[in-house]
Amino acid sequence: MGFLYLLGAIISEVFGSSMLKLTATTQNKFAIIGVVSGYFISFYLLSLALLSVPLSVGYAIWGGVGTALTALVGVIFYREQINRQTIIGIGLLIMGIVLMQI
Repeated sequence: MGFLYLLGAIISEVFGSSMLKLTATTQNKFAIIGVVSGYFISFYLLSLALLSVPLSVGYAIWGGVGTALTALVGVIFYREQINRQTIIGIGLLIMGIVLMQI
């Protein structure tokens, strides 16, 4: 159940982070509500996940996968450019998470 909470925390964090981009470019109040609610839900679900998932593993997965997915959202929805260094960095994040699980 802990990893299910962690998945929800990651999705909520990616949503909140994605809304940050909208708050910088528009005065949309719904974007601000999206940021606050996304992070609130994310931290709440992360706290529930950490009841059964070790802190080091849970936080690494939350941060690493959240970063990778947020970069993907930036490329798909905001048409941001991705370069070789970004891809290598995301790969290293994923490798680090996998190594922590071993």
